[in-house]
Amino acid sequence: MLPTDGRERVQIEGVWPEIDGGRFPIKRTVGEKVRVEADMFGDGHDMISGVILYRPETSQQWQEAPLSPLVNDRWEGEFTVSEMGSYVYTVMGWVDHFKSWRRDMTKKIDAAQVGPVDWLIGAELIEKASQQASGQDAEQLNTWVATLRSHCNESNGILEDKALSQELAALMAKYPDRSFATTYEKLLKITVDRERARFSTWYELFPRSCGTPGKHGTFKDCIARLPYIADLGFDVLYLPPIHPIGITFRKGKNNTTVPEPGDVGVPWGIGSSEGGHKAIHPELGTLDDFRDLVAKAADYGIEIALDLAYQCSPDHPYVREHPQWFKHRPDGTIQYAENPPKKYQDIYPIDFETEDWQNLWEELKSVVLFWIDQGVKIFRVDNPHTKAFNFWEWMIGEVKQTYPDVIFLAEAFTRPKVMYRLAKQGFTQSYTYFTWRNTKWELTEYLKELTQTQVHEFFRPNFWPNTPDILHEFLQHGGQPAFKLRLVLAATLTANYGIYGPAFEVCENRPIREGSEEYLNSEKYQIREWDLDSPYTIKSMIARVNRIRHEHPALQSNKSVQFHQIDNDQIICYTKQTEDSSDLILVVVNLDPFHTQSGWIYLPLESLGLKPDQPYQLHDLLNDAQYTWSGEFNYIELNPHITPGHIFSIQQ
Repeated sequence: MLPTDGRERVQIEGVWPEIDGGRFPIKRTVGEKVRVEADMFGDGHDMISGVILYRPETSQQWQEAPLSPLVNDRWEGEFTVSEMGSYVYTVMGWVDHFKSWRRDMTKKIDAAQVGPVDWLIGAELIEKASQQASGQDAEQLNTWVATLRSHCNESNGILEDKALSQELAALMAKYPDRSFATTYEKLLKITVDRERARFSTWYELFPRSCGTPGKHGTFKDCIARLPYIADLGFDVLYLPPIHPIGITFRKGKNNTTVPEPGDVGVPWGIGSSEGGHKAIHPELGTLDDFRDLVAKAADYGIEIALDLAYQCSPDHPYVREHPQWFKHRPDGTIQYAENPPKKYQDIYPIDFETEDWQNLWEELKSVVLFWIDQGVKIFRVDNPHTKAFNFWEWMIGEVKQTYPDVIFLAEAFTRPKVMYRLAKQGFTQSYTYFTWRNTKWELTEYLKELTQTQVHEFFRPNFWPNTPDILHEFLQHGGQPAFKLRLVLAATLTANYGIYGPAFEVCENRPIREGSEEYLNSEKYQIREWDLDSPYTIKSMIARVNRIRHEHPALQSNKSVQFHQIDNDQIICYTKQTEDSSDLILVVVNLDPFHTQSGWIYLPLESLGLKPDQPYQLHDLLNDAQYTWSGEFNYIELNPHITPGHIFSIQQ
């Protein structure tokens, strides 16, 4: 079979970024650059040129960014995405006859082999370009055509210099001959989100624990807590499910299967006679109260994030109205959730293999749309890896067509490929393995995977040192220094991070039993009273760290993180900086919460934009101390009981 046009001579392959052969989009936020590379070459010795073509998917007008050669037929270029939604991009290349003529003329002039026909060839190429141009550009090009044709028999050094000038080359580049251009066969996609998808600071809070001692908290109590959360520097307030909680098989304190009178149950056991996923637990307040919370939070620069948990208590209206959406066992009972040996008798998982899957999908989507109507644009999704992948791609895609500013955080503590697939299929951010990465080697290797491989094109990590489900043994045994150092790591290694509070700031570290990651008296099963002014609180440090994050753009992105050598495996050292090097941050953390650690740091000054022969100033943003360092090697010492780390701003 003949090609569309056999005169297309440029070959294009190895385009990057291209996720799974173009099956999935890469991710960016508004204002971010997209750097594109491609292998591009042609037959023979002719020179080639190329561009990136890109546009919002809803537009028909292509924009262009030039491609420049690297080595070995590799080309690169970049462009900036300027609006939310979906973009498409591809690569185009063509044989550049003028560029080839200009190169060959230089060689012929050096060899004194120029003849009249050589100048006429150039004139012909310029004339063809002039037919695309208009105004002053067309006038200049036509002047060149006339000049070359009228002086082609002359040996004129001035003519040679001007004909081969950068000025003419730049003018000709504006009007290339793309008659036989090759366009890469794939349209690759970009999902462009708002800035909060790239940089956010999350605080998880159980509303029912915000009330006065002995009373169930309400949304109004949450409103009263907003100044505290704002002072800590958080911009996303994440609430566990706020819906009615089932009675049947309700769990008691510390996950007992026999509740006592007054036990409030697990918020993730969603649904009762009072409603399901579109209803509010009566003890929290009304829908108007919730809308008031959303509005008041916005006044503090805080967005409300809701838990999206697609599961039901046995009392959920779906169980009665749509029994076909659940898996039935041979004895006629509905299968409750299990993760052997764990049993969740108070939760029925949804059956995504139901024959009524289309109606199920539409109903689940309507839950998201309902809460969007109430002002919610951020959803933390519970266990998405236990629901159908195809559903997520469809649902998130449907929602973002109308609401491109919606953010979905995947709570998927599961296998890496599963986590990455969820990100490819639409999740904006994801929980990670950070909680279980505690050594220098573990942290370094994990961050390299997240930031220096193809993963960074589609997966946005959100680091959490604790959650209501996870109290890592490092926090259990490391005391206050452990909480402080994990705070610094989470807040500076990635641009998105969060804490489960107030448990984190008061350094709650009591497990239900030795060897377990579950909390004693877990807030999942009961109302907790928290002393926000506890002598053990680290709230002032949290507030300072969050202020540092908001004041320093280097900490608002992940792509620049670089790890540096230090001769002590108990200390980790890394830098982050802005693309223009105007903001350079050095973070040094003692990973040992018990003992003072010291070592010599090696900083490659030139690669960091610093002059090796000049001293440079370090401002410790955590305690305002000032230091002057010289050279690439400098000594550091950290007592975890005084400060577990430094966050230095470097200037020279």
